[in-house]
Amino acid sequence: MLLFLGCLLTLSSGALCLDQLNMCMNAKHHKVEPGPEGALHRQCAPWRENACCTANTSEEAHNDNSYLYYFNWNHCGAMSSKCKQHFIQDTCFYECSPHLGPWIQSADENWRKERILNVPLCKEDCEQWWEDCKDDFTCKTNWHKGWDWSSGTNKCPAGSQCRKWTDVYPTPKSMCEQIWSNSYLYTTLTKDSGRCMQLWFTGSNPNKKVAEYYLNTAQRGQSFPVTTLLFLTATSFFATIF
Repeated sequence: MLLFLGCLLTLSSGALCLDQLNMCMNAKHHKVEPGPEGALHRQCAPWRENACCTANTSEEAHNDNSYLYYFNWNHCGAMSSKCKQHFIQDTCFYECSPHLGPWIQSADENWRKERILNVPLCKEDCEQWWEDCKDDFTCKTNWHKGWDWSSGTNKCPAGSQCRKWTDVYPTPKSMCEQIWSNSYLYTTLTKDSGRCMQLWFTGSNPNKKVAEYYLNTAQRGQSFPVTTLLFLTATSFFATIF
C-alpha cells in the first residue's frame, strides 16, 4: 500500500511512475525490455545503443517475405528500391524503438497484445516516404488487413486492382495515416521542433525527448484526477490503520 501511495505521489509531481520512456511493446518479435544490441543490421543500426529488437529481427527486416510477417512488398510488381528503403526503416522503427510508450495501446489481435496509435511523424520523413514511392503500385489502402493469405504470403484480394501509388494515396498524409491503420499521425512539425518522432536519424536517438514531452503534456492534463485519487486513497488508508 505504501508503495502504491509513493507511486501516486510521483505521478502528482509530474514524474513518471512507470518508465514509459523506455519500454517495449507486447508484440510478436519485441524483446521484453530494451537494451543494447551492438550488431543491429544496416538500417536498424541507429537503435543499437538501446533497442527493443534483436540482431536477428533487424536482419530479417531487410529481407523480402521475411519470417517476421511473411509480408510481400512486391504484391503489385517489384517495389522500387527507393520506396522499399522506407518500409525497411518503418519496420526498424516499429520493432526497435524503445520510446513509443505514449502511443502504445492494447490490441485484440492474435499476433500481438499491443500496438501503436497516432504516433506523430515528422513532416520530412512522411513526405519523403511518399515522394520516393509515388511511382510505385499497390492494390490496397490499409495494409494491415484484407489481404489474401491463402498462399502463406499476402496477395491482392479478389476484385482488387493494382493502381498507381498517387491514386491510392493522393497525399503524404493519406499514406502515412491509412497504410497501417492510423499507427502514424501526419504532422507539419519538422525534425528541429522536438515535437515529432523521427523514422530516420543518425547519432543519439532524438525520440526519447519527444516521448517525454508528450508524456509530460498528458500528465499535466491529468493532474487534478491523479491528485484527487491520491487524496481519496490516502484517506482510506489512514482510516484503516487508525
